[in-house]
Amino acid sequence: MTGKKNWKVTTLLILGSLFIFFPLYLTITIAFKTPQEMSGNLLALPESWSISNFLTAIEMTNFFRALGNSVLVTVITVVLVLLTHSLVAYAIARNMHKKFYKFLYFYFISAMFIPFPIIMLPIVKQTSMWGMDNLIGLAFLNVVMQLAFNVFVYVGFLKSIPVQLEEAAIIDGASTWQVFWKIIFPIMKPMHATIAILTALFAWNDFMLPLVILSDSSQYTLPLVQYAFQGQFSTDYNLAFASYLMAMLPMIIIYIFAQKWIIGGVMRGSLK
Repeated sequence: MTGKKNWKVTTLLILGSLFIFFPLYLTITIAFKTPQEMSGNLLALPESWSISNFLTAIEMTNFFRALGNSVLVTVITVVLVLLTHSLVAYAIARNMHKKFYKFLYFYFISAMFIPFPIIMLPIVKQTSMWGMDNLIGLAFLNVVMQLAFNVFVYVGFLKSIPVQLEEAAIIDGASTWQVFWKIIFPIMKPMHATIAILTALFAWNDFMLPLVILSDSSQYTLPLVQYAFQGQFSTDYNLAFASYLMAMLPMIIIYIFAQKWIIGGVMRGSLK
């Protein structure tokens, strides 16, 4: 391996970084600007870093109620995903030699390629009929929507766990249920961390599913309350961007501290 720098790749990385950094820079600076400053140089820094936009956004969106709704949906989604998807993946991974389970695996995987707009209207009709057009129903739908990807990742990881470990436990008298919860489930902790973080990001940031499911404004999650700043003929960018920053701040903090497990877990699950 030589120390020669690949300038083409380096240039592409710099350009890619700028594409990410530029919108983030605009979001932060506009959130602190006044409407009068918006008519000047868009790229300039705010004259004073006032938090008045954030305070107004909190009041207009009833921010803390929306925050509570997002936390409720995210927590329920993550807990159900970890408990059920790992179990489904275990059943599939250990019976992949059987045609039914192999079909089931590819059936789940195929769901990753179906765009959400295609199934959007049937989901709206179904949730309305079953009384699931609320936060609990939204959490259950999130669990279903994440099933395909999570089964794919879990099954990849389970293939790396020796079957002999389970056979030894069965010889000692453990049932299949005990083998899973007392041996396999604890072993999958690194993958649980990855799945939990990715699922939390999905449930927290998702906009389309809450938009079509939730009709009661008191149950709106954080992405939905951003609509408060958009009128038919104008948009209050200062308040909107301040609200965007507050909404994404919890997930950014989680990602900064957990990115090592996210990347490592996905690589382990996809390469096995």
